[in-house]
Order: sequence, then C-alpha cells, then structure tokens
Amino acid sequence: MNKPLVVIYTAIVLDAVGIGLIFPILPTLLAEVTHAGNVATYIGIMTALYAAMQFIFAPVLGSLSDRLGRRPVLLISLAGAAVNYLFLAFAPSLWLLLLGRAIAGLTSANTSVAAAYITDISPEDKRARRFGLLNAMFGIGFIIGPVLGGLLGDYWVRLPFIAAAVLNGANLLLAFFMLPESRTPTREKIAFSALNPLRPLRWVFSLKSLLPIVLIFFIFSGTGEVYGTCWALWGNDAFGWNGLWIGLSLGAYGVCQTLAQAFLPGPAVKLLGERGAILTGIAGASVALIVLAFAHDGWVVFAIMPIMVLGGIGVPALQSLATRQVDESQQGQFQGVLQSAVSLSSIIAPLAFSSLYFVFREEWPGAIWLSVVVVYVMIVPLVLGLRFNKPATAPAT
Repeated sequence: MNKPLVVIYTAIVLDAVGIGLIFPILPTLLAEVTHAGNVATYIGIMTALYAAMQFIFAPVLGSLSDRLGRRPVLLISLAGAAVNYLFLAFAPSLWLLLLGRAIAGLTSANTSVAAAYITDISPEDKRARRFGLLNAMFGIGFIIGPVLGGLLGDYWVRLPFIAAAVLNGANLLLAFFMLPESRTPTREKIAFSALNPLRPLRWVFSLKSLLPIVLIFFIFSGTGEVYGTCWALWGNDAFGWNGLWIGLSLGAYGVCQTLAQAFLPGPAVKLLGERGAILTGIAGASVALIVLAFAHDGWVVFAIMPIMVLGGIGVPALQSLATRQVDESQQGQFQGVLQSAVSLSSIIAPLAFSSLYFVFREEWPGAIWLSVVVVYVMIVPLVLGLRFNKPATAPAT
C-alpha cells in the first residue's frame, strides 16, 4: 500500500477515535455545564447543530478542494476538529460548547476530502476496495473511541476531550508532514459566489444523472442511522438485555462490519459489478433484518451478523460508481454533496425511526427492522435504473 493511502487511512482512524471518545461522557459534561437534570435536549441540539453545519458547508469545502487542492482543505478540517475538542475540554458555558460544535461541523470535510483524495490516486478497478477500507478504518476508530473515552472519563470528565484534541493535533501533523497533494489544483479565482452553500446543490440538481446516486446514498446513510437509534431500545425490549449485552452486540456488529468493509467490496465488485454488489448488499441486509424482526432469542442476533453486514458492501460500490459520473475537476465538490446527503440523513432518519419505533414498541418492537426492509425494497428500482454515464460535466460552481 502506498504512503499517501496509509496516511489517509491513519488520519481517518484517528479522526473516528476522536469522535467516538466523547460519546460516553458527553451527557456528564452537559449536566456539569448546564446543571440540568435531563440533558437529552442539549445532546439533540449539539448533534443537530453539527449535522446542519456539515450539511451546509461540506459541498463548499469539497468545491474549494477542487480549486485549492485536497491537502490544504484537509489540514483546515483537522485544525477545526482540534479547536472543537479544546472548546469541549475547557468551555465553562453551554454557548461555548455549541460554538465548538459549530466550528467542527463547518470544517468537517475529512471524509469527503479523503474520498476525493482516494479517487484522485486510485484506478477505477481499485476504488471500491479502497473505499471499503476507508469505511473499515472509520469503523475501527469508532470501536476504539467509545471504550477509550469511557476509561478516560472515569478519571476526569474533560480528559477524553483533551485526548481527542491531541489525536487531532497528531492527525494534523501527520498530514502536514507526510501527505502530498493528490492532484494539480485548478487555482481558479475564488469568487464569493463559490462560497454559497446552495450552489453545489444546484449543480447536482442540474445534472439529472447524479440525482439517483445522491438519493440512494442518502437512503443508505439514513438506514444506517436506525442501528444507533433503536438497537439498545430493541435489545432491552425484545430480550431484556442489560448494558453489557447491548455493548457486546454492538461491538460484535462493529467488528463484523469492519471486516466486511475491509475485505469484501473489491472482490464483490470484480465478481458482480457495482450494480450487482449494491443489490447483493441490499439482499443480505434485508434477509438479516427479517430474521431480527422475528427473533425471540438473543443468540440469533449474533448468528445472523455475518449476513447482516453484507449490506456494507453496497456503499463502497456506490461510491466507486459515483466517482465515474463526475469529471476529475469536480470530484471534491461531488464528494462534498454526498457528505451533505449523509448529514441530512443523520438529522432526519433518527427522528423518523425513533418515532416509528415507539409506534410499534408495545405490540412488536422487531417491526422496526421490517420498516428498513421496506425502504430497501423501495430503492431497488433506483439501483436497477442507474445509468453508467460518462463523467457529467457542467460549469463549476
């Protein structure tokens, strides 16, 4: 594996560890700062603020990476993340915590710029595998982060945020000294209109061939939110699981998902093609979700996980397909739009799935998994209708 890829993957692992570190102790910090008994509302506000800022500004930063280069935008993003964690570590008031999260959301171009970087340096036949590895690295970091955050938080509630700031600082230094630029930037003059967050979105809507891909990406991201939203509630309601078993099940899912992302997308795309890999992922996830919906014993959850994580091969295949629909000079802009789709789904999907779960909770908590299958069935025609066009060209925004 070449050095730039190692640096990108390492940066994504460290970034994910930093994000995961704060989850176990964020409620405690908010209770300390706000002196409120119930901090659920504040957690929701911080989550929504981050996602909203990311939704608005990810396409802008992606577009800037086409003009200025991937490296400087990635460095700005890593610096913004480090500043955010310092705010969380030392902020004495709620408004400073919110300001830190807003800065993090504004500069959160790590994943989209990393995806554009991988596209720049990867031949088409290796992109699906490398996107799978990118997702796997994020998964590894997300497994390590919460465990480390919980351990550090037992010593001091602010310590995980300091650790996250240090990790992002190390990330910044790693990228600064070891990451070369992946493409020759256009160096076009940056007009103020280019900083309009709506222009990249209008650009996508002007190219009808891209809309189904963005919509599928949005739906895939939304269905992924159901696990974080409903898994713990369902485990307790369906099997009487305590925190230990919920943690073990999520850890097992994370390990299986990481292995699937690391090793399956490349061979799946070679064997089935991108469309076939996406459909196979949908089929595998749907079969597993149907089993979960009717499961009466907890061991069934662990047994079906190898099938359930097959759904993970669909996203790298879709990412690989998406890169071929856009000219090289607009890859950053398009990856930013895809990141916006992820952000928007992370705002809408948890609200939708949590509301739906409480509709079925008393009679049949497992019905929530059938609702995800219904969503998957609805996007199959979109996948079948995908056209493998030449890169779409349109005036850069």
